This record gives sequence, structure tokens and C-alpha cells, in this order.
Amino acid sequence: MKRQKRGKRLALTPRDLNIFILLERYRYLRSTFIHAFVGGRSVTRFKERLGNLYHEGGYLNRPERQWETAHSRYLPVVYENADLAGNILAEDGLLEPAVPHMPYGASGEGRQFSHSLMICETLASIELQTIGRPDVRFVAWPEILAKAPEATRHSIFPLRFPIPCSSPDQHNKGIPYRGYIVPDAVFGLEYLIGASKYYRFFALEADRGTMPIVRAKAGQSTYLAKLSLYEELLATGALRSHLGIPNLLVLTVTASEGRKRHIMSALSKRTGEHAPFLFSVATRKLPYEDGCPPESLSREPWQRIDHAPLDILDAGV
Repeated sequence: MKRQKRGKRLALTPRDLNIFILLERYRYLRSTFIHAFVGGRSVTRFKERLGNLYHEGGYLNRPERQWETAHSRYLPVVYENADLAGNILAEDGLLEPAVPHMPYGASGEGRQFSHSLMICETLASIELQTIGRPDVRFVAWPEILAKAPEATRHSIFPLRFPIPCSSPDQHNKGIPYRGYIVPDAVFGLEYLIGASKYYRFFALEADRGTMPIVRAKAGQSTYLAKLSLYEELLATGALRSHLGIPNLLVLTVTASEGRKRHIMSALSKRTGEHAPFLFSVATRKLPYEDGCPPESLSREPWQRIDHAPLDILDAGV
């Protein structure tokens, strides 16, 4: 839990550099996830190497917020890059721009550490399920942003989708947007069918149950109101004008089956198209199913309202 040097000499390896690159993109990952991405025959030896990069080299940090839960010592350790790892990536020209869905303080001191970790593990789970598959490829946020319109690429809030005003009076008053929706993350999947490529893009919402689903008083923040903003966004041309993407599905990952059912029930009572909204639960799987660690998201199809479940790794074209 605390850095303790034992006098071991460290010589960085290509795999160490791959670890730094991975953590630069995902910010927080458990040792099991890191091993699933970068490999190594012995999980035990791999964890020892991560420990050496933390204790001896100071290349990695172990966010202190992870130790606050009662069962934390029984879970794989969460790592993030220390400044030294970032400096090495910068020297080699491998340092990417800051990831917009990880805007919190250094060393896991932000209030939203658990939420951020849930985002990272969900994205990593999905990407791991695409590795080794020639028919589907994970499209990470930096690739999406690189192809976005110039105004978005240079924005300090590129992940913030504007919701255009529908009222002519507001447009006449010079008010182009009535608000914004900011997903927890955005990614895509590229599907290869024959010689053709198809794409789906996704907004991720990692729901830890802290926001009320509905409230009696209108105008207060609720999860259903957030989904309503997505409905408005999908009904406009803002997807293409802001990010240059042709479609968007909204993924909600909840912390419990009961919470998921409650959200789906509340949304089903609203009129409108429910097909773009998909739901899953962040529960532990069987160990290393599909090469993924047991802390990763299940491979089960995502649930929908009034539509068949959807396996997002299946192009379905």
C-alpha cells in the first residue's frame, strides 16, 4: 500500500513501455486487466513486475482511494502511470492528449475514483473481447476525435455534445443550444463483412446508483432526464456536426440487476424510440472467460426495451 524500495535494479523492457502506453489511455486498470492486454506466461511474475515498477522505479502509482473499501485487499491492485512513466512516453513521442473521460486529480485523489475505474474497466472489457477477432475492431476515442470536425478537435470540451434549441424564439434571440450532454466515454466498433466495413458508435454511461432515476418534482437531475437529453441529441444532426459520426447507441452499465430493471421500466413508460438504449450490469464473470479477467464486463448481449437483446460485437448488418 506504500512505496518501499528494496534496492532492486530495473531495466525497462518493451513490455514495460506497453504497460505505460496502456495506462496512459485507460488511466486506471487492475493488474488482471493489464496482464490480459500485454501478456506474459506467468501471472504471478507479471504482478511482481508491476510491484517493482511501483516500489523500485516509481514508474507506476497505486491510487490510494482503492484501499477505502473493506474488501480492497482481496482484489487485484489498481495501477496508474506516475509522472516518470509519462515523461518516458513524452521523450519517445508516445504521449497522447489527456483522455476527456478521466478528468480527475492525480493519484486517484478525485472524488470520482470509483466511477472512473468503472468506466475504464467497462471500456477495457469491451476492447479485450475484440482482440484476436479479424471481423471486429475497437475504435478508441483518440481515433474518433482525430476525424472529428476542426472545431471539435480544438475544443477544450470535445466530449460535450450540444443539444440544439427547438424553439424558433430562442434561435432568434441568439441561443443556439439549450444544453449539453456529456457521456462518460465514447468509442466505436468497426465490423468487417466481406470486403466492406461498417461502424457503430457508442456513448457509455457508468451508473453507480448515485443519481435518482425519477423524481416527483420536475426540473431536478435524474437518470431518466439524462436519457431524455440523449433522445433529443439523436433526433438532431448534432452527432455528425459535432463528431462527424453517423450513429450512436447509448450503453448504460449499472451496479445491480435491480437498478437496471428500474431504469428500463421508467424509460419504457416514455414515448419515443427505445432501440438506441442498451443496458447491462457490471458483475463478475467466470475467471478469464474469452481471455478477459474476472472483473470484466460479461459477454452477454445488452438488454433493450421492446427489442431483442443486442450483441454489440455482432455487426448484425
